Amino acid sequence: MGLLVPVATFPMNKLCYCHSQQPFSQCCEPLLKGEAAPSAEALMRSRYSAYATGKFDYVLETYSQEKREQLSLDDLQENAEATQWLALQVEQHRPDGETAEVQFCAYFKEQGKVYKLHELSRFVRESQQWKYQDGDILPDTGPVKIGRNDACFCASGRKYKQCCGKG
Repeated sequence: MGLLVPVATFPMNKLCYCHSQQPFSQCCEPLLKGEAAPSAEALMRSRYSAYATGKFDYVLETYSQEKREQLSLDDLQENAEATQWLALQVEQHRPDGETAEVQFCAYFKEQGKVYKLHELSRFVRESQQWKYQDGDILPDTGPVKIGRNDACFCASGRKYKQCCGKG
């Protein structure tokens, strides 16, 4: 008998990339595999997880039809190629029937520097599925200055330098 190799690339108990504190297998993974997002917030979280795991086909597919026609898979991959996604903080989710807004901060690293993307995103329902329409980048977006002993923004409870700042 040969060795059994696990099919899943992630342990069943691995926490989700979107920092929901839920297992990836029960949070964003089902959406990345085709399950419809139950809310605009869930779609936004799954899009973050898709960026973090390089699932750019999912990112493209979850844009609204109007926006999707202006993008390509190559563009998405090229723009995110050198980005390491570190943490997500959802600040607000405002559903309003067939539209919704989600305000969030996403932290990422490029060329050894940490940045924050602070956005107010707009979502629409198309064919009974949530899609990303567009967003406004908020003024505090940009480089993040992290103090030597600052807590990590991923909510691990550890210092940044011992957490997302390692390596």
